[in-house]
Amino acid sequence: MPRMRAILPSLLALVITAAAAKLPSREFPIWEGPAPGARGNTPRDIPTLTPYAPGPGKASGALMIVCPGGGYGGLAQHEGRGYAEWLIQHGVTCLVLKYRLGSAGYRHPIMWQDISRAVRLARAHAKEWGLDPERIGVMGSSAGGHLVSTLVAHFDKGDPTAKDPIKRVSSRPDLAVLCYPVISMGRHTHQGSRRNLLGDKPTPELVKMLSNELQVQPDSPPCFIWHTWEDRAVKVENSLLFASALRRQGVKLALHIYERGRHGIGLGGRDGKLHPWTNDLLFWLRQRKFVP
Repeated sequence: MPRMRAILPSLLALVITAAAAKLPSREFPIWEGPAPGARGNTPRDIPTLTPYAPGPGKASGALMIVCPGGGYGGLAQHEGRGYAEWLIQHGVTCLVLKYRLGSAGYRHPIMWQDISRAVRLARAHAKEWGLDPERIGVMGSSAGGHLVSTLVAHFDKGDPTAKDPIKRVSSRPDLAVLCYPVISMGRHTHQGSRRNLLGDKPTPELVKMLSNELQVQPDSPPCFIWHTWEDRAVKVENSLLFASALRRQGVKLALHIYERGRHGIGLGGRDGKLHPWTNDLLFWLRQRKFVP
């Protein structure tokens, strides 16, 4: 009995430590202290991640970082929380990224810094959160798709000399999902997204650097891309250009162009039914071992 009394505090400590190591249950900032380049300390100046977890025993160990669209001027909940609530039904843990926006006075590279930090942070904590550090995806719609494509083209392997251990971790996602994405800052761009991201008079060099169809690398991650022919806000050419660029670099991809569907459709149409892209994505994620 005395020995059992001695063991009990140790067991309790292990239980408490395990509980503390779980995925956070609430929205949390991605930086300790002010974020680099912060213009203030209001909610719009603090990039965060909001976690969504599958039910007990249903998590596949894969993670998706979700970037809502909104023209770099807002964040559409149905492309953030809506996607996350759907994905957790299929075992994928989600973190919805609240990145900083042009409407709050931010410009590139701030948004890219936010998504890069989110991936590094998730990978650094993956094992203690019960996740696989080699199954971390990013997903974005419209301007959020542009942000995802920016990371696909401009990730890095981390800085091994950095004092911050998070900065030593790779920002390369293991896959990317792009939903009716803005890709180009050139001829086929979405003007509102470009203005919020780059300002009114960006240099030709900046336009080229953020036209991500021109920046894909051979080691960019596999991508799932979908768009609709009818999209009047963001031309389908954006997805076609990006898919062609991935193909030229030998990067694996799945491309789906559907005839009908308005821009910003999210999971489905006005009738409440899920759009076929959701089943196509699940098929692809299953091949990638993200869903059972």
